Amino acid sequence: MNLPNKITVARVLLIPVFILFMLVDFGMGTIRAGGVELPVEHLIGGLIFMVAALTDWFDGHLARKYNLVTNMGKFLDPLADKLLVSSALIILVEMGFAPSWVVIIIISREFAVTGLRLILAGGGEVVAANMLGKIKTTTQLLATIFLLFHNIFFEAAGIPFGTIMLYIALLFTVWSGLDYFYKNRRVLLDSM
Repeated sequence: MNLPNKITVARVLLIPVFILFMLVDFGMGTIRAGGVELPVEHLIGGLIFMVAALTDWFDGHLARKYNLVTNMGKFLDPLADKLLVSSALIILVEMGFAPSWVVIIIISREFAVTGLRLILAGGGEVVAANMLGKIKTTTQLLATIFLLFHNIFFEAAGIPFGTIMLYIALLFTVWSGLDYFYKNRRVLLDSM
């Protein structure tokens, strides 16, 4: 197992730790920052999420730079990303910070695109992420981070930044999903 794959596995292993800190009250108290009363557990959980999200960029960078791309990495990296983001979004629903219908659409799009990628891979095609997909990922991560941190720094000004970013992420999630299916419609139709 090469270094990028080890980093990806570490990201997967961080997910239950992240979930634990976000959902269990260890009685660590709260801190006041940026106009928000933030449980210390949520601070730690949010930081774990951020570290895990950064490892996504880092392992991909290493794999490409040093020609360490493997089939395991191609499978595990996107799976780890989807598990991390889906976990965070579901937690945000439970905390009351994200509407369930938005999260259902986002997660459904991920399943649908993953299914299409499997059909494409079966035909020997690999489609790289395009700009819409990168914007989708960036907006999802920003929304998730600010919501996990209870809209820190924006709450005092009364700006629901995390929620605004979530709806922007929803827009790019739907748009990039439709674009992905449209551009690959012939493969999908041929597989029926």
